[in-house]
Amino acid sequence: MTSTSPYDQTLAALDALHAEDPRRVTVDGESLPMELWHAGRMSAWLERLDASPDELVRLAVRGQHLQRWQVPRSDYPEGRVGYLTWRRDQGKRAGETTAALMREAGYPEEAAEQVARMIRKQGLGREAGTQAVEDCACLVFLENYFADFSKQIDHDHLIRIVQMTWKKMSPQAHALALGLPMTAEARALVEEALAG
Repeated sequence: MTSTSPYDQTLAALDALHAEDPRRVTVDGESLPMELWHAGRMSAWLERLDASPDELVRLAVRGQHLQRWQVPRSDYPEGRVGYLTWRRDQGKRAGETTAALMREAGYPEEAAEQVARMIRKQGLGREAGTQAVEDCACLVFLENYFADFSKQIDHDHLIRIVQMTWKKMSPQAHALALGLPMTAEARALVEEALAG
């Protein structure tokens, strides 16, 4: 029997949980659990942001959206405070679960806690790992959700969301975001937000 590394064991455990997402998305004719697909997009962006990310950053990026479907946004009050509370709680849950999987796989406590901090977005703007998690999340949003999102929210609110998202991103993530294929409407919104 071949032994797997703590990294491989944790990654497999994360993806097994991602695969439990009952929501589905069709990609290239294949139906996938939405969260598993999302985690794959997060990892793909990390590879573009950093040619050789360390394994703790890889695990934090992969675990960032973990089991998010279990606590829907609708369980929290409408508005910004409700959204921020939901997002904070999701980060705490995902961080705790990822850290527990890491400990089970043989990682030391310090490594597990470091990944949990990245997932909770602690040290944003100061810690490279936390910044990588945020950059990947913003790029996945802009690449996959922004166009639909922009049809549901009034113009001025949308401009503020783009501006707030942009502030949280690194210069490298800005360059990647500007290279994304976008509809003419979406690109006009981004350009307006950045000019403001």
